[in-house]
Amino acid sequence: MDKEKILNPDAVQRVLEELPDEEILYDLAELFRVFGDSTRIKIMYTLFESELCVGDIAEALNMTQSAVSHQLRVLKANKLVKFRRSGKTMIYSLDDDHVRSILALGMDHVEE
Repeated sequence: MDKEKILNPDAVQRVLEELPDEEILYDLAELFRVFGDSTRIKIMYTLFESELCVGDIAEALNMTQSAVSHQLRVLKANKLVKFRRSGKTMIYSLDDDHVRSILALGMDHVEE
């Protein structure tokens, strides 16, 4: 780095000290990539209100069960949704309050 061009070296040093590892930043970018699909957002919003089975989600969103199942696999792999078994039926819900907060904060931001 050319020291003459740095206007605030203390701030630059603090930023460098606090910058997460590259692997963590990659994982964060991947998480936001999952949020970058409107179909997955719709599915998460249906689960924001209530836990639902694949058929109920498909009906609510006018999608095929196959399409919903595919997106749920992506969401589950990224720890955004979880499921529980009720007999032979899988019931899906948001994984935790972090996911609920991300959705709520995102909506607050776009509605400003």
